[in-house]
Amino acid sequence: MTTMAGYSGAGFMALLRLGVLLSVSLVLAGCVTTGQPVPAPAPPPAPAAAGADGGRLSPQDAARNFVTVVERVEPVAERFCRQQAGPGQNCDLQIVVDRRRNLPPNAFQTIDEQGRPVVGFTLALIADARNEDEIAFVLGHEASHHILGHIGRKQQGAEAGAVLGTMLGQATGADAATMKQWQSFGASIGARRYSKEYELEADALGARIAWYAGYDPVRGAGFFSRLPDPGDQFLGSHPPNAQRLQQVGAVVAGLERQAAY
Repeated sequence: MTTMAGYSGAGFMALLRLGVLLSVSLVLAGCVTTGQPVPAPAPPPAPAAAGADGGRLSPQDAARNFVTVVERVEPVAERFCRQQAGPGQNCDLQIVVDRRRNLPPNAFQTIDEQGRPVVGFTLALIADARNEDEIAFVLGHEASHHILGHIGRKQQGAEAGAVLGTMLGQATGADAATMKQWQSFGASIGARRYSKEYELEADALGARIAWYAGYDPVRGAGFFSRLPDPGDQFLGSHPPNAQRLQQVGAVVAGLERQAAY
């Protein structure tokens, strides 16, 4: 647990929790300047807020929902990681908020310089979420990309694609500049080849994580209805929204059947 001079671990976390809650609330309200991503811990217990008739929440409720979800979902995601991830994989998730207000609604998963997995949210996504279930599903989805090793698998695909591009360039007698283009093209195709499958895998595991954290993944996947449908594009990065909703629904139906026995 992180500590600070003069505070116990629990005391520091309480202060950090309050600070993040206030920070995100103020930035969502447009009252402070932007800055670097900040860790997102858990808030004091509070009733879950949901937008009236599915509308947007107040900045304060949106921020409170976010930090409440982090408190409940992060330990569940880390437990899934320890159970399912490969040997030596770091399961100490760091949840961050990108406070730049010009960014669109988005969440992402990456690895920092120390090898720690990072799940990031833009302020616009936090503000756009209509309820805790949506934030929980997104967090579970992004954490699942790490648990399932998707970054490493994409890198392997890119490397294989670059090799293929090199072979094609050599076969056509390409010069140095054209060879680089072939390599870049091959790497791009290789990295995107299984993108749709990775998204569906993360949807399935993310739904399980949200479920075991006490949330409704089907309701959480409702944010798909506000996203442009990518359709079934060749080498597209995301599958059609309807396919993703079907995937989540099937996972939840299976979990409900298990719970009934």
